Amino acid sequence: MISKVLSPEQIERIHNASLEILERVGVVIPHDEMLGRFADAGARVDRKAQRVWISADLVMQSLNQAGKQFTIYGRDVSRKAEFGCGKRNYNSIAGEASWIEEPSRQRRYATLDDVATACRLADALDCLTISGAMADPHEIPAEFRCIEVLAAMIKNTTKPLTFWLHDRVSAKYLIEMTIALRGDEKTAKEFPLWYPFLEPISPLRFPFNGIDLLFETSRLNLPVSVGPMAQMGLSAPGTVAGTMAVENAEILTGICITQLVQPGTAVCYGGICHAFDMRTTQMIFAGPEQAIFGVAMTQMGKHYGLPVYINVGLTDSKRADAQAGLETAVTLALGASAGADIFGHMGICGVDQASSLEMLVMQHEVISYVESTMREIDVSDDTLGLNVIEEVGPGGTFIDQMHTVEHFRNELWFPQLLNRDFYQAWLDDGAKTMEDRCREKKEHLLKNHDVEPVSQDVQRAMDGILAAARRNLVEQ
Repeated sequence: MISKVLSPEQIERIHNASLEILERVGVVIPHDEMLGRFADAGARVDRKAQRVWISADLVMQSLNQAGKQFTIYGRDVSRKAEFGCGKRNYNSIAGEASWIEEPSRQRRYATLDDVATACRLADALDCLTISGAMADPHEIPAEFRCIEVLAAMIKNTTKPLTFWLHDRVSAKYLIEMTIALRGDEKTAKEFPLWYPFLEPISPLRFPFNGIDLLFETSRLNLPVSVGPMAQMGLSAPGTVAGTMAVENAEILTGICITQLVQPGTAVCYGGICHAFDMRTTQMIFAGPEQAIFGVAMTQMGKHYGLPVYINVGLTDSKRADAQAGLETAVTLALGASAGADIFGHMGICGVDQASSLEMLVMQHEVISYVESTMREIDVSDDTLGLNVIEEVGPGGTFIDQMHTVEHFRNELWFPQLLNRDFYQAWLDDGAKTMEDRCREKKEHLLKNHDVEPVSQDVQRAMDGILAAARRNLVEQ
């Protein structure tokens, strides 16, 4: 599989172009305290225009300071996601505004009940290392939403978590809830449960709240994922190289921000740029360009020694069909072979158009398939099997040999959803489609998988934090 698309010289050219963008063009940072910190660090700052020009020296200093390995832990700390150490991690989407109950039906607004359901399903899917909320509950005020979401997630999965944060004030309650779960602040720092996502607004702008809340999450030394979504031809130049230069410049700025908030903060390099479809006028989730971006941005992030997040394993399809399988598998396989640490947000139908549990189940099967292709091959005397080859001889069969019995379970990947039956057996079983099998598996797991409950003490503490947050953020 393709693991590289850029030469060392091309990586250096993109890096230098990004530095030139930051020095010549600059970035907009609408945050007074951060503007002051950039000025103190030697950057040229125009406070009135909220614009910062960043030197190469400051960028490299920030890169050197940034933490390059981190782990997040679930409620059960044995369930963890490790970054920067050669491991691959997979997560469901942090939240979508819309929800699809079944393919081809109308979308509806997502609810808090959907968060609970999504987390219970993610808890049961072995290949997912991080459970995403999948739903951004419409019925809950935005000021309070992420706090309710975190509480629902803690109750419904023991895995590490990802969800959307709102602002610095609500982040304070998220920190309190995390401390309540862990028992004390020291343990909450030692075993981070989740991490914030800093998303620049391409081209070359940053959101106030995305920066501001880092001053709160730094209390627990939480790692930060920096991920712009520069779109080739819309919010970035209409070329792969130009888009990568803008995306990389935004990520490097985000790394500077994290280090100015708290030196040493661990960072994940989110190279999640996309192409823009000039026909449909929307972003492309899974075209060939996305596979190229996935591999190339992994090379850029690894060039800096950072763990990398890329948007692969996604699909432009609205249902778990052949298009979804093709797009998910090709982009994910290439991204995995390139060596990224975490891949996309699984469970999305189309380009952020809704969440679907059937889509998540299908993509989980693809993850399992891709992970099997990434396994190490055992070439030992035992696996070469010269003795059994000699014993069977020309024209014989290995089906009845003990050597086969002892090894086939480790050497073969067995699908849970892909169908390999004879034609008549497939007909006799109802001629089910992939979507049929995804739906059946989803329903089976939700019916039969039990999540370990939180303790009564933790539940009481979370209830108290929720009540205080609701009173202070919503009922004022």
